[in-house]
Amino acid sequence: MSRPSSRLLATTRVHISSSSRQYVRPFSQTCLRQVESKRPASLLDMLPRSSPTSQPRGPPRSGSGGSGNNLAALQRILAQGTVAQARNQPIGGDYGEEDKSKEDWGPPDEPFHFHIYSHKHNSHITVTKPNRNAIINLSTGNIGFKKGKRGTYDAAYQLTTYVIDKLHQGGWHKNITAMEVVLRGFGHGREAATKVLLGTEGRTLRDKIVKVSDATRLKFGGTRSPKPRRLG
Repeated sequence: MSRPSSRLLATTRVHISSSSRQYVRPFSQTCLRQVESKRPASLLDMLPRSSPTSQPRGPPRSGSGGSGNNLAALQRILAQGTVAQARNQPIGGDYGEEDKSKEDWGPPDEPFHFHIYSHKHNSHITVTKPNRNAIINLSTGNIGFKKGKRGTYDAAYQLTTYVIDKLHQGGWHKNITAMEVVLRGFGHGREAATKVLLGTEGRTLRDKIVKVSDATRLKFGGTRSPKPRRLG
C-alpha cells in the first residue's frame, strides 16, 4: 500500500469514528420533581426556617436562644402529631382548626334509618343517615358467630346490643333526632332486635323512634318457585 492511499484510509477512519459519536441526553427529572412536590408535608418541613444570611457563622454561643426555640417547636409539632394520630387525622395538617362545616346528611325532615334484615340463616343490621349513607353495617358473623349459630335468637340479640353500643361510642345518639326502624324478613332476629330496642340497651334510641315500617319482599307472580323439599 502506497503512502497516499494509507493517508486516505487513516483520514477516512478518523472521519467515521468522529461521526459515530452520539450525544446522550440525560433523563428528565420533571416527573420526579412533580412527585416530590405532591408529597405531603412532614414534621421537619413544619419547623421554622431562618434565612441563610441571618445565620451566624462560627461556633454556637451559649446564650443564643435559636436552638431552644427550634426544640420547643419540634416538641409542639410532635405533640400535635400524636393528637392527630389519636383522632385519625393526617399528620401535617391544621391541628388547631377543625372543619366546622357540618356534613350534608340530606333533607332535614328525613329521619335516620335502623334496618333490621333477618332470615333463618343470619341477621344483618344497618344504620344509615337521612341521605341513605351507611353509618354502620354488621352481621352476626362479624361478632364471632359461626355457621348455624348465626341465625339464632341470641346471636341477633347480641348483634343489636353491639350496634347500639357502637353508635353510643361514636356520639351518634346526640346527632340522631328522629329514627325509623325498618324490619325485613321473618327470622329470629326480628323479635330479638325489637326486644333490645324496647329494653334497657335501647333507652338512648327508643325515644327517638318516630316510625316503624316493614320492608319484607313479598312475591306475586314472577317465576315458578322451587319444588318443596320432601323428607322420608
